[in-house]
Amino acid sequence: MGKLVVTEFVSVDGVFEDPGGSERTKHAGWTFKFNRGDDGDRFKLDELMAAGAQLLGRVTYQGFAQAWPSMKDDAGFADRMNSMPKYVVSTTVENPQWNNSTVIKGNVAEEVSALKGRYAGDILVAGSGTLVRSLMEHDLVDEYRLMVFPVVLGSGRRLFTEGTPTATLQLTGSQQVGTDGITILTYTPRREA
Repeated sequence: MGKLVVTEFVSVDGVFEDPGGSERTKHAGWTFKFNRGDDGDRFKLDELMAAGAQLLGRVTYQGFAQAWPSMKDDAGFADRMNSMPKYVVSTTVENPQWNNSTVIKGNVAEEVSALKGRYAGDILVAGSGTLVRSLMEHDLVDEYRLMVFPVVLGSGRRLFTEGTPTATLQLTGSQQVGTDGITILTYTPRREA
């Protein structure tokens, strides 16, 4: 059975908006000011290679679908991004053009539960704040991997907004990467027996 993993770049004050700059917001590309080093790059590559699929909200999916098909790299990250199965939760996307993409329009909780049964590897959720909150509401998140950048942005969309379901988490891993104090925090939800 697959594990649903929410993997995010976040600032110290919880902003996860536009870390790569594709949305062209006020803080567009804010992660590029920091060196995550070879160990940070290795973490992201290993994470992607271990995954069976990606699950994305519409906005994140459209940003990725615009950028990744033309990307190339020696490590194989781009090839993996482009070849792996991708699921986009959307009521408006009709015919996804990105390779190996499927639209989920109906009962998201039911469809995601079925995906977890279909894949042995992780199912990665990046960005996709609205989707993450829905997954939390249905207790479908198995792990959070937060790459925390040492910056306070002061504004922007936060991953955990007002109204996010209460969740108690257990820290299961921490690792500093790069030379600028970036920390990867891994949490699993504590579920009542």
